[in-house]
Amino acid sequence: MAVAALAVIEIAGAAWSAYQQHKAGQNAKKAGEAEQSAAEDQAQLAEYNAQVAGLQAQDTIDRGAIEEARFRTGVRGMIGAQRAAAAGNNLDVAYGSPLDIQADAAFLGELDALQIKSNAARSAWGYKVQQVDLTRSAAITRKGGQFAALQGQQAAQQANYAAIGTAFSAGSSLLQTRYGFRNSYPAGTVSAIDASYYRAASLW
Repeated sequence: MAVAALAVIEIAGAAWSAYQQHKAGQNAKKAGEAEQSAAEDQAQLAEYNAQVAGLQAQDTIDRGAIEEARFRTGVRGMIGAQRAAAAGNNLDVAYGSPLDIQADAAFLGELDALQIKSNAARSAWGYKVQQVDLTRSAAITRKGGQFAALQGQQAAQQANYAAIGTAFSAGSSLLQTRYGFRNSYPAGTVSAIDASYYRAASLW
């Protein structure tokens, strides 16, 4: 009976150890899935911010174009006023000082218009760079989450293999006890071991 009791203790301990290994593997898998879910949320947020940055870049270009066109219209209006003033003073608007004044106004106006366009392009470039960085960040974060989930799955598989090994080892020990030393057991001992084995197996 002492041998049977030892067998029961061994099987019960092995079953508990195998269960703990399996449970640890499942916890590792859940942790990996949770990390992947959090990474996916961060990736989606980064992608949303990237889209916003892209819209801001386009809006900056559009507003710059509108401001440039408005400024050019203002310059043409100013030149028109200069021509009207010169003609009102009986001056030839296509010759001499009146023409030089118009040319200077047109030249300076063009420089200012190009500066407006350049400023808008620089601002839009900053948004575009931000968009690219956020898109790359989203991709890296998503891959990190997928890797974490894969690690969790691998840990769960390894834990399951370990649990199976533990249970198999315990079963082998019981078979050795049952069949390897059957002739040395007192009458009824083998039956007691059989019953203890099945009780222990039910714990799993």
